[in-house]
Amino acid sequence: MNSNLIFLAVSLLIISCKNEKDSIKDEIIPPIKSDQYITVLGIAQDGGFPHINNTDEFVAVKNNEIKKELVVSLGLVDHNEEKKFLFEASPDLPEQLSILDNEYLKSNSIIDGIFLTHAHMGHYTGLMYLGREAMGAKNIPVYAMPKMKTFLETNGPWSQLVDLKNIVIQPIQKDSIVSITKSLKVMPFRVPHRDEYSETVGYKIIGKHKSALFIPDINKWSLWEKNIVEEVKQVDYAFIDATFFKNGEIPRPMTEVPHPFIEETIKLFENESKEIKSKVIFIHFNHSNPALDINNKERIILERQGYRFANSRDVFPL
Repeated sequence: MNSNLIFLAVSLLIISCKNEKDSIKDEIIPPIKSDQYITVLGIAQDGGFPHINNTDEFVAVKNNEIKKELVVSLGLVDHNEEKKFLFEASPDLPEQLSILDNEYLKSNSIIDGIFLTHAHMGHYTGLMYLGREAMGAKNIPVYAMPKMKTFLETNGPWSQLVDLKNIVIQPIQKDSIVSITKSLKVMPFRVPHRDEYSETVGYKIIGKHKSALFIPDINKWSLWEKNIVEEVKQVDYAFIDATFFKNGEIPRPMTEVPHPFIEETIKLFENESKEIKSKVIFIHFNHSNPALDINNKERIILERQGYRFANSRDVFPL
């Protein structure tokens, strides 16, 4: 072969390989083009994944057969004002704050505010890491509804966080908008749930251009005073309870832990367009939920219909 032809062939091969690598890199780490956005920091139900009393899951994670998932949490970032917020204080709070700081926004404050939905273990117990036994934080704003506020103030060890001013509780009210930066607003709203220690809320997050719902826990959609389909239509993203895929999924009466099954949710949306379905982003998966597996056939079928499933590090511009 002519030396010029050899040089040309090698050059084309190098360029092709480079383009392929660049393409793969772009697919793996998509650039963040928005100055404010939501990022997913955890997708698992309160018990996490792998889950207690499931040794096989822990062994599978150790052997890299399955991926560990952190407990449900969203990060909210505003680069213009260099502020970052957390929705939920999960048991994985230290790692989630580290991800937020290292991968999204490094600032003088570890966090500018934490919004709590309710007093179940996966949603507030991470506050313990802000106490004197760990960080010894100073005046971290924690946004809480009235009963949640009272619960934290009157029950140890949480009351110690208040007394030592590790946290400062910011009272919020249902359906009242809180402005957290010049262009970011948050509105809590009540949802029916097992309110043993506090009320339960979801949140509407409102940015400059887009808005989102966050409802990680609710009993059944039929018990809510609002219509979930109509609420989804009014926003751009809806992160909603996907604890279980269907009835009979766990070896105990599922009435003890009522949640809307994914099968029930998609039934409500079956006559809606793919555009509307694509606003639904399932989150808060129990370890038993087959949709945790990205290769699960039922999940793939739903994705083809438009539905989305939250993945850690997903980013949603606002």
